[in-house]
Amino acid sequence: MICDVCSTKSAMTRSASLNAGATGQARDPHRIAFFLAPQFSMMAFVSAIEPLRVANRLGGRELYKWMIVSADGDPVRASNGMTLLADGALSALSAVPTLVVCAGFDPGEAYDRNLRRELVRLGRAGTDIGALDTGSFILAWSGLLDGHRATTHWESLDSFREQFPRVQVTAHLFEVDRSRFTCAGGTAALDLMLHWIGLQHGRSLAAAVSEQFLHGPMRDAASAQRMKPALRHDIRHPKLARAVELMESRLEEPLGTRAVAASLGLSVRQLERLFLEHLQRTPHRYYLDLRLQRAKALLHYSDLSVFQVAVACGFNSLAHFSRSYRRWSGQRPSLERREAIRRVAVGAMPAII
Repeated sequence: MICDVCSTKSAMTRSASLNAGATGQARDPHRIAFFLAPQFSMMAFVSAIEPLRVANRLGGRELYKWMIVSADGDPVRASNGMTLLADGALSALSAVPTLVVCAGFDPGEAYDRNLRRELVRLGRAGTDIGALDTGSFILAWSGLLDGHRATTHWESLDSFREQFPRVQVTAHLFEVDRSRFTCAGGTAALDLMLHWIGLQHGRSLAAAVSEQFLHGPMRDAASAQRMKPALRHDIRHPKLARAVELMESRLEEPLGTRAVAASLGLSVRQLERLFLEHLQRTPHRYYLDLRLQRAKALLHYSDLSVFQVAVACGFNSLAHFSRSYRRWSGQRPSLERREAIRRVAVGAMPAII
């Protein structure tokens, strides 16, 4: 067995346990297992591990103890090509207070009936189960996020919302809801762990850990995942920034260039001049690119048909969508859809009782 600790109270949600940590009472280190899926995000994983290491150092004792598990106990290759050794197989994990599922671009590659069974088993045993990045898909496919607030990386957020109507999906940086927690991935994992350290051992320790990473202000759960368009594109003109924000909010029912210009009190010629000067594209081209970017995410991360994706991205004709997508990406959307169906088909499996 990898770990044979007794089932403990949830460290994230039960105040008695948190207060004991904050007042410095002696406790055994909190044990955490990280399940690494093939092609997992190394950035998210390291952002979650390193705050725990530094908390141990600054706390003067072993506050946290962690292990790495994989589906079969074999080493796991990350999306950046690096390989990490596992301490054992997930099935050998008898009991652990916290399990974190780490995934990356293709969560469906790791998900199968066996993984679902093990996650459900641990959940029933009282383990707090969370996810980094698209690990949220694995939890949702397993039915472990039904009725819970959850989030995932912004690129796959629309697909996540479409696939899992029983999950209360948010665009927040991270979510902690009872015994489930999820985050957007990347450095959001650092913010999630700082939040966790603050709850268990006080905000002063969390702030000290944050400073060790030159992290600056600690972001809270409700922080936005993405920068506002004006910051993303270094847009200084207020009306151009408003135009981009309006376009991003109307991808399913896009507005015409004339309507966008009118809403800002500009002529079509003035709007076109602003886009060409600052973004080197016409308003129509910029808007089309936004819609096709969303289409790509839906094709990769959802089980929507190509026609449904077209409608969700504001295309009235499947033929028009296919032509536009092929010119934009270099391949037909049906090819991307075919691969996506292979990845998410396992999500349609019946719940394990």
